[in-house]
Parts: sequence; structure tokens; C-alpha cells
Amino acid sequence: MSTGSILTIILNYRTPEMTLRAAEAALAEMEDLPGEVLVIDNGSGDGSWEALQAGAAQRGWQNSKKIRLHQSLVNGGFGAGMNIGFAAGLSDGSAPDYYYLLNSDAFVQGQTIATLRDFLADHPGAGLAGSYVHGTDGSPHRTAFRFPSIAGEFEMAARTGVFTRLLAPWVVAMEMPQAQTQVDWTAGASLMIRQPVIEETGGFDETFFLYFEETDLCRRAARAGWRTHYVPDSRIEHLGSASTGMKDWHRTPAYWFRSRSHYFTKSHGRLYAALATLARIAGSALYGLRRLVQRKPQADPDHFLRDLIAHALRPAPRAPSFSRETRLHAPVSEDLK
Repeated sequence: MSTGSILTIILNYRTPEMTLRAAEAALAEMEDLPGEVLVIDNGSGDGSWEALQAGAAQRGWQNSKKIRLHQSLVNGGFGAGMNIGFAAGLSDGSAPDYYYLLNSDAFVQGQTIATLRDFLADHPGAGLAGSYVHGTDGSPHRTAFRFPSIAGEFEMAARTGVFTRLLAPWVVAMEMPQAQTQVDWTAGASLMIRQPVIEETGGFDETFFLYFEETDLCRRAARAGWRTHYVPDSRIEHLGSASTGMKDWHRTPAYWFRSRSHYFTKSHGRLYAALATLARIAGSALYGLRRLVQRKPQADPDHFLRDLIAHALRPAPRAPSFSRETRLHAPVSEDLK
């Protein structure tokens, strides 16, 4: 049987009860695996930290060597929170062999964690591996992707079958693979990462507050020689957007546009980023024409194109100025003694 220690990292942002449920399921799987679960409150500032502490005490976790809580004093976003986990490592100060990233609204099932760990252990060139994800109703969520591109931006916005077929090699969301397969990137909701990948890439780029951060990490890992795989035998149930509210967006938040702009500029340069935005505008215009003629429904949040153009004209985003040390607080295991 494959071996290797795992640090499971779960970020909480204002969903403490759900986070405790996710941690409980992860802890049950981790009991027979070497490693620990680390829950990080990502600067919630709403009483979540106290709720997590109380929940940990009620479950007797203060006596467990398998789970810890940390508090980040500032919400630097998903990547920044995960970087805290990478830096924290295991409780004895050592680095694990693998980091397992799990959303606070995602619940492991069966052998989710071991399956991903064992896949990476058995495939030396694979650096990252993601799960099959389904909703509470059993419907699959697409988590196998190609890297964004100019052609992909046009296809995504046009939402027209003929262009989807013509541009098939660049469609970002892949058809659901039935077996493990190499992909460009996969979602961070359930993602196992080999420790050398983090060492060689430096972890997440904290300029991304939310969205595109795992896309960027998988791209940098690929440039360093590491493959990313989708492993459908590993499964999670995912509520989706519990912390971000994406399902109910009436207007796309500014951080999404900043992350998109940063990704294209960082990966391909300013000219390519501008052309990708023009492709998105052209595709949206085409779909807008179809809406007028065929009475198609609105597909994007309100004022999406206006906001896309406005953010494309702004200066490139910069990484936050606060240091990782200012975000990290004492572990709850000390507070509960």
C-alpha cells in the first residue's frame, strides 16, 4: 500500500458549522492515514473563530493529535489562506509528503483522500490530482479543465453550438472523463498536491484574491514539469459557493475581474490579455444578438460586459502588502488547554 503523510487544509470563511462538518468527515478518513487536519479561519471577523473553538471543544478535538485550528487575522483570499497552511506544516514542524486542499462546503466520501494520495504516489510525474465532484442532488460538477485562451474566451461567451464544435480543443470545461486523465487544471475544492510542487512553485500567487488561483498554480506546476490529473474514483459532495455566494451573484464582484486580468497578463502578457478580453466581448455580442432574435435567456450577471471593459482598462492588480506572519494566530489546541 502506498504511504506518505498528508496535511488536509480546510479554510473557513463565515461558515463555521459547515466547516466543522467538512472537518469531521475529513478527520474520519484521516484517522487511518499518517498526517493531520488543519482548519484555518480566514479572517472571518464574525464570531466564526469562537464558533470553531466551541465546536472543536464539543467534539473533544483538543485531545486529538490529528486536528488543529489556526486563525488568520486578515482575509487574504483562498490562495493566501492555503499558503498559511503550507507554511504551518505538520504539528511537529515537518512538512508533509502531500497537501490536501478541501473546501469548507465539500464532504469527502469513502476513501477520497487516500485515493488521491495513492494515485500521486503511484504516478511519479503527477504533481496534482483532483476529484469527481457532485452536488447534493447527485448532479456532477465539472472539475476537469483546459487552460483559458483567446479561443476559449470567445467560445465561453458565444454559447453557440457551432463555435463549441469548431473550437473544441480550446473549450475550457472538458467533457466529464470517465477514467483518470491528465488535464490542464482542476478545481481546488478537492485537490491533492505533492509537497515538492509547493516547494518548487512557492505556493499560490496571493495577487489572486479568489478565482484563477488554482489555474495559475497548475500552469506554473506544468512549467516546472509536473502533471495535473483528474481522478474520478476520488469523490466529494460539494454544496458550491457557500462562502462566495457565486450562485446568487446579481453582479460579478471586482475581485473576479482582477483575478482574470492578472491570470492572462501574467501567463501571456498584456497584448494577449487584451485580445482575450476582445474575444470575450465579441462572443458576448454574438450571444446578445441571439438573445434578441431567438429570445435566449440572460447568461451573465447584470452589467457584466461594462464591468469587464472597465476592469480591463485599469492598472494590473498587485499582491497584498501584509505579510503571512501578520495573518497567523495561535493554534486552538493551546487556547483550549
